[in-house]
Amino acid sequence: MSMDMMTPGDTGLLDALQHEVALFARRAEQTRLGGVGQVRNSMDRAAYLLLNRLDKEGPMGVKALASSMGIDSSTVTRQVAPLVDTGLVKRTSHPEDGRAVVLQLSPRGHARLSEVRSSRRELMAQLTEDWEPTEREVFCALLTRFNTALSTRMAAPAPETEVVSRS
Repeated sequence: MSMDMMTPGDTGLLDALQHEVALFARRAEQTRLGGVGQVRNSMDRAAYLLLNRLDKEGPMGVKALASSMGIDSSTVTRQVAPLVDTGLVKRTSHPEDGRAVVLQLSPRGHARLSEVRSSRRELMAQLTEDWEPTEREVFCALLTRFNTALSTRMAAPAPETEVVSRS
């Protein structure tokens, strides 16, 4: 929907939505949605997302990991280094091409990710404890849809702006 097709009510709703998204982003960053108990705030967002991706998709090279996350290879290389140093991720040779490096979760990485997931799951349960199950499902579905739309927009080339000549 373009700006010229919105009604005044849409404008107010979209203003409220952008404000709530901004507040959510700030609060999520402040807490890093880090869970509860001793695990709270114990893993940064980048590490969590990388470990989660390796867990869900299995071992892969830096380029494939970067592509699947929508970030560049140099960012993945920089973010993976401390995970390798702490033993959460291990580098191994590619089974078909020994020159290529594959990243995979170590047993320690699996255990740590499980611990963090459990803590974050508990936080989500606490934050939504007075919600009906269907409200949780709808919120999750809408948030997934919002994130997908945002990812799609970020992956698309920037729209060209039309130059209007004044003759």
